[in-house]
Formats: sequence, structure tokens, C-alpha cells
Amino acid sequence: MGSYVHNNLISGEQVVYEARLHWIIFFSLRSVFTLLIFPLIDRWTSEFAITNKRVIMKVGLIWRKALEMNLSKIESVNVDQTIMGRILGYGAITIIGTGGTRESFHRISKPMEFRRVFQETQS
Repeated sequence: MGSYVHNNLISGEQVVYEARLHWIIFFSLRSVFTLLIFPLIDRWTSEFAITNKRVIMKVGLIWRKALEMNLSKIESVNVDQTIMGRILGYGAITIIGTGGTRESFHRISKPMEFRRVFQETQS
């Protein structure tokens, strides 16, 4: 998938699961006003991965928001989905770290699968 995740793997680390932004990002006013350019850039530059050691999430091209957290430092992965999100298969993922760190990423495809793989990898 993305170069950020694969370029920042440490020795002995392997990608277990990769997710991406859901296609719903193309149905917004921002998408209409920018002729689909911004949603394409968003989808192209966003990376969400679970490795055997960490969770790595990165969004943005020029302005970048990145989260890299060891599996042992994560208390929980919360999923928030609207009714439409449940029907279409997208939602928000919130990572809560042991020190109270709270990071949210929205419009992720298959968030329940992301959480399931995280829980399987953590145990």
C-alpha cells in the first residue's frame, strides 16, 4: 500500500493489516468544489496499518498527521459508526494510549475489521 508505512518499518516488523479511506469521501461538498481532486489526494496520501509491533496511521500530503504507537502502549481501539456508516462499511477509529493519548481518524473503510485485527495482534 503506502510508502510511509513500509519506509518506517523497524527490523523484524511486518505489516499484518492495511486499511484505507472509504470511497464515501468522494460524496461531499469539498469533493464537488474541488472536482474530486482533494478526495483523491486524501485517499492517496492516507495510510492506516497494523504491524506485529505497532499501529501506524498517517494522513496528509503537505500537512501531515501521523500516529505510531507500540501495541503494548495502546489501551483500546474504539470504533464510532453512524447508521449510514454501518450500512456502507465506514467509520471513525479512536486510538487511546496508556498515557491518555487520544487520536481519531475518520471515514476509515472496514473499521470493525481494523479493531478485530488489532485485538488479535495484541494478544
